[in-house]
Amino acid sequence: MKTFYCDHFLPPLPAGHRFPMQKYALLRERVVAGRLVPSENLLVPPPATDEQLLRAHSHSYVEQVKQGQLTAKEIRRIGLPWSSKLVERARHSVGGTIAAGRAALAEGISVNLAGGTHHAGPDHGEGFCLFNDSAIAARTMQAEGRAKRLIIIDCDVHQGNGTAAILADDPTIFTFSIHGQKNFPFRKTAGDLDIGLPDDTGDLVYLEQLDAGLRQALPLARADLAIYLAGADPYAGDRLGRLAISMAGLAERDRLVLELCGRAGLPVAIVMAGGYAEPIADTVAIHFQTVRLAAGLANDW
Repeated sequence: MKTFYCDHFLPPLPAGHRFPMQKYALLRERVVAGRLVPSENLLVPPPATDEQLLRAHSHSYVEQVKQGQLTAKEIRRIGLPWSSKLVERARHSVGGTIAAGRAALAEGISVNLAGGTHHAGPDHGEGFCLFNDSAIAARTMQAEGRAKRLIIIDCDVHQGNGTAAILADDPTIFTFSIHGQKNFPFRKTAGDLDIGLPDDTGDLVYLEQLDAGLRQALPLARADLAIYLAGADPYAGDRLGRLAISMAGLAERDRLVLELCGRAGLPVAIVMAGGYAEPIADTVAIHFQTVRLAAGLANDW
């Protein structure tokens, strides 16, 4: 793997942000310490432009976010207090997924050490998500003529409702989500293929369902690029999870996704998505094993 993308060098967010933003800096430190890529290949992506954001979001919503004109209710729905630094980070996170998409198409596999903000819908943010990086990146790859068809493989514990809503009428981007059926969001938005699992599913059933879902989704998608949301939150120790998947099970999940995409000759851009374990080191460890596996496969892709 030649290139990773991160937003580590942006200023820290002010106090009051409950989302564990520090996991991104800790993950970057772990990647550097593990020597997965040369430090000069760990890049800060350019921020997403308004033109790119508007490929998935309404003009009025983008302007509200930029100008800090969200209502108190809209801010509560996002779950993060508005600040210019939050907007800056969100733009860079989207930019990282766009850059990862380009790199995957050139190199076979790539990673954004952030991203996966799949609850943001066409005209609102939700669930710690301001902009929907996967939908924006997918449509940017199409606008740039790099890919005609894409698949978004969402293995975060929460259903990718925002992604499904944005892409509902778009037959060129296939949305696959495997998630906790009783978990947030409590009103799901149907994607092209959704697998909702009960609490305490465990490794064996989870992996069986994922394997079956991917074997159905990949032929249907007929994609040129996959964007893979490798959420750490299905983990048994995650405070927002409930699927009771072990770290070893999540490593097998990553192997399965990347192996089946590799067999299909499908480039993969990986984004981190959710993770809320206490201690936070568990979340970082899960994300790191995803990145390490991808780095190990890069030369064989």
